[in-house]
Amino acid sequence: MSPASPLSRDIPSPLVHVVAAAVIDTTGRVLIAQRPAGTHLAGGWEFPGGKLEPGEERLAGLARELREELGITIATPRPLIRVRHAYPSRDVLLDIWVVKRYGGEPQGLDGQALRWCTQEELAVAELLPADKPIVAALRLPERLTQMCSPYYVIRDLSSIDNPAASAYATNDFRFHGMFCTSAEDAGVAVRAGLEFLVMRGTLTDCDLSRLCESVPVPVFSRGIDLERAWVLGASGINELP
Repeated sequence: MSPASPLSRDIPSPLVHVVAAAVIDTTGRVLIAQRPAGTHLAGGWEFPGGKLEPGEERLAGLARELREELGITIATPRPLIRVRHAYPSRDVLLDIWVVKRYGGEPQGLDGQALRWCTQEELAVAELLPADKPIVAALRLPERLTQMCSPYYVIRDLSSIDNPAASAYATNDFRFHGMFCTSAEDAGVAVRAGLEFLVMRGTLTDCDLSRLCESVPVPVFSRGIDLERAWVLGASGINELP
């Protein structure tokens, strides 16, 4: 086989939009599924879900995939994070939701093995590379009441310009967020590599929805109730004083 031409290397890989869920039971365990033999990346463990169909809404696709794969019906899923990952043959956009309310008992209807994991077990599970950032995001609470924990820390915009204070100049491997007052702040934070955004003030429904749609990271809104925040695309709410 002749080597690829420079032109062929410049052709972008197709982007596959996947909707998937961290299904969580009443004890806090998270469900993962093993890709069956004969499929792409067979044997790897992942969060259950699948490709969106052309023109399909994200939540409709999520509900369909979990019904077809696991035999469950879902209610009030919350958005968590969007992760883009480049595999050799394709680029994948993983659109991840948290599902705590569902009907039915999950079953591997496609012949896939299922496994319930604690957060500690999930951290060492043999997940596919695209799924690993999701594990850290799952440590974020739905309601932020602390500036930091063993799993995350929230910084001010000013710390980004100070290399000595940067998380990436230390051995601090927690999930890193930033306080924002505007969409402009949010853009700065995402470009700097911050992993979640915490709004200091209340945004209109339209502005919050537009912000959540424009960034791939979790957003914590302020001044609205939790389920309203989920509807508008936020992952949780900021209850810090």
